[in-house]
Amino acid sequence: MATIDILGSTHAYELTPPTASSSPVLVFIHGWLLSRNYWQPLIERLAEDYQCLIYDLRGFGDSQPLMNQTPKTSSLVESELVNPNSTCVSPSRYTLAAYAQDLSVLLEKLNIECAWLIGHSLGGSIALWGAAVASERVKGVICMNAGGGIYLKEEFERFRAAGEQLVKRRPRWLCYLPLIDLVFTRAQVARPIPRRWGRQRIVDFVIAHPEAALRTLLDSTTESEVHRLPHVVSTLKQPVYFIAGAKDTLMEPKYVRHLASFHKLFQNFGENVIEIPECGHLAMVEQPDAVGTEIRKIVGSH
Repeated sequence: MATIDILGSTHAYELTPPTASSSPVLVFIHGWLLSRNYWQPLIERLAEDYQCLIYDLRGFGDSQPLMNQTPKTSSLVESELVNPNSTCVSPSRYTLAAYAQDLSVLLEKLNIECAWLIGHSLGGSIALWGAAVASERVKGVICMNAGGGIYLKEEFERFRAAGEQLVKRRPRWLCYLPLIDLVFTRAQVARPIPRRWGRQRIVDFVIAHPEAALRTLLDSTTESEVHRLPHVVSTLKQPVYFIAGAKDTLMEPKYVRHLASFHKLFQNFGENVIEIPECGHLAMVEQPDAVGTEIRKIVGSH
């Protein structure tokens, strides 16, 4: 694991060795209450042909803020912190746009000029924003278990309230509770995943920074933010693809297709949406072979 300073915050990352070909760098962005670790099954399948970058979002995994550490704001993308076409500046450091700002700086600091962004769930939304903010470096986007763009007031209010209580009440001793990892091997997946991933999910759930965990949930699910995402998709010039889990109950395929429909590629009979059978919300862990194959097809076709 290496670390790098991004706008005053220390970020953990791993970058595989360059490959012999001139292939783009695959940049993986994890979801809410997760970490970079879940991409390892895909890295094992793709690193031979593609250089791969995984990193922990600010406040998650090993990218924990130091005491009294306040992230700075880059003037380069300051005007894009609410909308790529807006001059308003976001007051929060945990919006989708703020995380996209981090990503843009990371690509610049690591001298990555040609990247495909692959984001899971919340990371998919960050990838879409990242493609808008760093359009010259980002050549394409693959969103995994990510969709939306429809604001259902009552459902979102229940989801936000439940998520807020989940974050505030998570006990540190949860890691030591016997057999609790078995519960996490069955949550939001089509079939139980290996037990080591259950343990990893507990660790990431417990160690996520309280402010980051809460603000990313609340700031990404406001009515304005939900309605802004389709606009971001519609303005992207790069190819954008969506991988859905057929049995994903958290981000159902119909919501994935809805967001995908705002991109020009969807007009060709929805060719930018790929549905993985027998797959829930953790596609990269549940079906790494199928997902790896689709990533190769997509990136190879461009």
